Amino acid sequence: MVEINRRSVATASGRRKRRGTSWLAVARHAGFLALAAAFAGNPAAAQRAQLEKIIQRRVLPNGLEVIVIENHGVPLVTVEVTVRNGAFTQTPEYAGLAHMYEHMFFKANATYPEPDQYVDEMSRLGAVFNASTREEEVNYYLTLSSDSLDAGLRLLASGFLAPLFRADELDRERQVVIGEYDRNESSPFFRLEQETGKALWGSQWSRKNVIGDRDVILGTTPEKMRTIQGLYYVPNNSVLIISGDVNPSVAFPAAERAFGKWQRAPDPFATLPIPPIPPLTGPKAVIIEEPVNAVTVLVQWHGPGVKSDETSTFAADVYSDVLNNPQSRFQRRLVDSGLWQAVGVNYYTLANVGPISVSGQTTPGRLRDAIRAMMDELRASADPGYFTAEELAAIKANRALTTELGMERSSEFAHTIGFWWSVSGLDYYMKYVDEMAVRTAADLQAYARKYVIGKPYVVGVLVDAADRKRIALTERDLLQVGVMR
Repeated sequence: MVEINRRSVATASGRRKRRGTSWLAVARHAGFLALAAAFAGNPAAAQRAQLEKIIQRRVLPNGLEVIVIENHGVPLVTVEVTVRNGAFTQTPEYAGLAHMYEHMFFKANATYPEPDQYVDEMSRLGAVFNASTREEEVNYYLTLSSDSLDAGLRLLASGFLAPLFRADELDRERQVVIGEYDRNESSPFFRLEQETGKALWGSQWSRKNVIGDRDVILGTTPEKMRTIQGLYYVPNNSVLIISGDVNPSVAFPAAERAFGKWQRAPDPFATLPIPPIPPLTGPKAVIIEEPVNAVTVLVQWHGPGVKSDETSTFAADVYSDVLNNPQSRFQRRLVDSGLWQAVGVNYYTLANVGPISVSGQTTPGRLRDAIRAMMDELRASADPGYFTAEELAAIKANRALTTELGMERSSEFAHTIGFWWSVSGLDYYMKYVDEMAVRTAADLQAYARKYVIGKPYVVGVLVDAADRKRIALTERDLLQVGVMR
């Protein structure tokens, strides 16, 4: 996800991913391993206790949850509202309109009815403001001086209470969103992601496609914006996060003054339940021809969802982190051997089936051998002894430390809290480090057998047309070399 000015560019790759960090190479250092062992031995109960100390929660009478996070390091406060909306609520007729709504939020409302008046007021307050749309959340936030908390809350609330969706502004903003679409489409990787996504998600592709459909975006109306507002932009489907130099005794009453008039509505997911993702019935192959030098490979599976298999989501992250460690057997076999220029493993946590991805770049001449080796190594990850105790200890320490560091910056921590509140519920985040700490090699192998090894997948390849012809690459060929032996 890339933000330009106050808007987000929603792309298929613009997701909140959880990756290992490159400095895991230091895992062989004795001092670091000692620290890692200390974290692994104590399942980070202190981290949860710290979160419970700094995070205070209340629910207003209208159903709006308010979370206050104290951090008096600098005299700034971030005010953020996260809505359980995003691509996962989109039928094909609304593909891309969660993102379109995000853009229209910054337009005229009943308090600021003229074009640009709303954002001008934000600038007058000295606020840094932005928003983003993902698969299962949309968030809006202001960061400003902590002595302007009341004004910031009232300002943000006005966009939720009475947006106008002026036709003239919608006409202009539609072209802005199409401009983002065009910029994404100009990348050769866009087609690869789009086509593999369609193959992976089938009839529910619109619920994973954040950037949406060009024709739907061009044809949107104020009425469709109001439909989204009435269903999802309601207090009992949202959370208000106040993070920074604030006192909860001041913040909670201020939140109720600003947002108390926002009217509760029926649960949108009781009104329109999210349909299940249809399972893959067999492997699929996609080949995209673009003028590129290297060959890019993207292999994806249906992974666990928080709603259906929460336990496996924790194993998925440990598994990915271990394989991404530059010192892992996986990286030595694939990258150090020269078969791949780079290769990465990712699980993306979502409530409704998160994708598992293995991606990398290689040369046309090595493509077949590279894919075979990747699949063989993934299969081998279920073998006894594949994961060492030292590797697991280092990964767990890394997660605990990066989680701790993520709390230091109030604005970023607000975004983190908003994401997890929307996707999994905040309790999931509160126990995340604890759950990571107790994952074993057997858990990782059980996860790989359940979701990866021998399971249906989609393999996509981005290749130059001349290179494809030279190596005689077909979709059938891709499926044959991708068989786990």
